[in-house]
Amino acid sequence: MFDRLSDRLAAATAALTGRGRLTDDNITDALRQVRMALIEADVAVPVVKSFIDAVRLRALGAEVQKSLTPGQVFIKILHGELVAVMGEAGAGLNLRAEPPVVVLLAGLQGAGKTTTAAKLARLLAQQKKRVLLASVDIYRPAAITQLERLAAQVGVEFHAVAAGCAPLAMAGAALEHARRGLFDVLIVDTAGRLHVDAAMMEEVAAIDRAVGAHERLFVVDSMAGQDAVNAARAFNAALDLTGVILAKADGDARGGAALSVRQVTGKPILFLGVGEKMEALEAFHPERVASRILGMGDVLALVEQVERDVDRVQADKLARKLQKGRGFDFNDLRDQMLQLERMGGIESLLDKLPGALSRAAAKAPAEFDGKQVRRQIAIINSMTPGERHAPDLIAGSRKRRIANGAGVQVQDVNRLLKQFQQMQKVMKQFAKGGVRGMMRSLGGGRPPGYRP
Repeated sequence: MFDRLSDRLAAATAALTGRGRLTDDNITDALRQVRMALIEADVAVPVVKSFIDAVRLRALGAEVQKSLTPGQVFIKILHGELVAVMGEAGAGLNLRAEPPVVVLLAGLQGAGKTTTAAKLARLLAQQKKRVLLASVDIYRPAAITQLERLAAQVGVEFHAVAAGCAPLAMAGAALEHARRGLFDVLIVDTAGRLHVDAAMMEEVAAIDRAVGAHERLFVVDSMAGQDAVNAARAFNAALDLTGVILAKADGDARGGAALSVRQVTGKPILFLGVGEKMEALEAFHPERVASRILGMGDVLALVEQVERDVDRVQADKLARKLQKGRGFDFNDLRDQMLQLERMGGIESLLDKLPGALSRAAAKAPAEFDGKQVRRQIAIINSMTPGERHAPDLIAGSRKRRIANGAGVQVQDVNRLLKQFQQMQKVMKQFAKGGVRGMMRSLGGGRPPGYRP
């Protein structure tokens, strides 16, 4: 989401490289570029002004330590002010109330409320909460059906109502169902609306009063730009919001919403929607987002994602298999690829690496491209169990059958087989000689700095 903003801020700080100290002149030049970067990122103008003033005040009084350069000091100041603009890390949803705790989702049309409701339900279910999903959107065709199917997908209960009910009655019935069913949390997905639509704004306010919502969350499309600020202000006036969820943060958004909504509403950003999959909802950490904006990466989030999504039992099983020298087969390769997909694919992992590493990794061969990985999984799925276990069986006619089943060319199958043979060779050498044997198989002798 922040790629363009990151590039412009990097250029601004690079202008200070080689300078002996921070002066009024070089600070002014750098801040001019920062201002342009923020405006291009659709950050609200009042937010830009207050941000620039705060950075200037801190930079002019900053002392450059011997261990730091002026550029590093400036980045540190930018990081601190970005965190201040986006607010402190939220404590998440406040569930310390008599159940059912009611969470009301509101926002503009197309902001992604329905998908976000299901993601949030999944997140709470993982925390051992009994969650009930309900929709009061009678205006968008199939909105209720969509949420019902998403509820089944994430494994939580959905409250269905008879056709023809009014939104207010639907909300009341859902609350009564949640009470009778002893649910911990009721998530109410309201209809999307334009913030200039007075009747619709009054409807969502009436629903809020009817269910006595404990959490009133504004779901905002990260690609909405400065219009998100106006919408947030209007919804906050109608509902007295308790928090914000930034949806579609994995797209081509410029990042302005993240830097504007918190300061305009005074409400914390609680979650980031970082993909279409149901598990793609992250807690919002301002200091981590600031680090990603400045090209410093988010290694902590990467570690947490690996701990959460990697199947440790499966990983240990593969490790023991390799230690005993047993064959690495296509089943093992597919399992590793599927784990990568569960973590959001290559793109999701690269986004969390520091700038230099991310740019270097992005130049990796096409085999590591997300689409290519999914194509290779399809090829492996087209093989028989025997072929996956013993790839040597795969000859001409089998290759054609596998290619037809996966919807690819025979050349794609050949390419995967060749790559797999190279991987098998590395795995065998690793089982025999550890790191030294693996490096020999790669033709590289010893790794840099290796000591026997």
